[in-house]
Amino acid sequence: MAIKLPPDSAARFLPENPTDLAALRDAAAGCTACPLHQLGTQTVFGEGSKRADVMLVGEQPGDAEDIAGKPFVGPAGKLLDRALKEAGIDRRKTYVTNAVKHFKWVPRGKRRIHSSPNTMEIRACNPWLKAEILAVRPRVLVCLGAIAAAAVIGPKFRVTKDRGRFVPSEFAPYVVGTIHPSMLLRLEDEESKRIEYGRLVEDLRLVHDVLAQAA
Repeated sequence: MAIKLPPDSAARFLPENPTDLAALRDAAAGCTACPLHQLGTQTVFGEGSKRADVMLVGEQPGDAEDIAGKPFVGPAGKLLDRALKEAGIDRRKTYVTNAVKHFKWVPRGKRRIHSSPNTMEIRACNPWLKAEILAVRPRVLVCLGAIAAAAVIGPKFRVTKDRGRFVPSEFAPYVVGTIHPSMLLRLEDEESKRIEYGRLVEDLRLVHDVLAQAA
């Protein structure tokens, strides 16, 4: 699988050995390929087992992740941990990352509010994600949310319509898309939140079942 490099992107920051996760992480810390490095406190690179069978890809770090420098440690990360546990997946044996490595935000009083990265920003960061996939070589790749799905599967994938089923991909034997757990945090109705959380767990159980069959 070759890394397809968009023009004027993070490709120029890739280390000599782009399958070395430690070298990738060090190189990404100095990435200035898009304007988001001016907003984020630091690059938030992926984290987890370099031999992980499962890679989970979100859209971008949030406020808590930007401060900690680690992916999925905020409220959405805690929901993901809970859903993974209910699905029978040990997060410690996964690799978690984001399609975009810097936090994009807008001020609202003293708070920093998430703002969705645009197409240019996603494309600029794409070489980091592709290099991570090549380095880890996961058996199952899970796209959390529309931005992650667009970066990995393609722009025609619709989470609401196509979630919870495996799709062909060059990146891993099994690739699936589902909601980002942050969506649950935005739901005000508790019943809707309960239903959507259950569907997220169901989607993750598909991943568990695939891994169990291969064991």
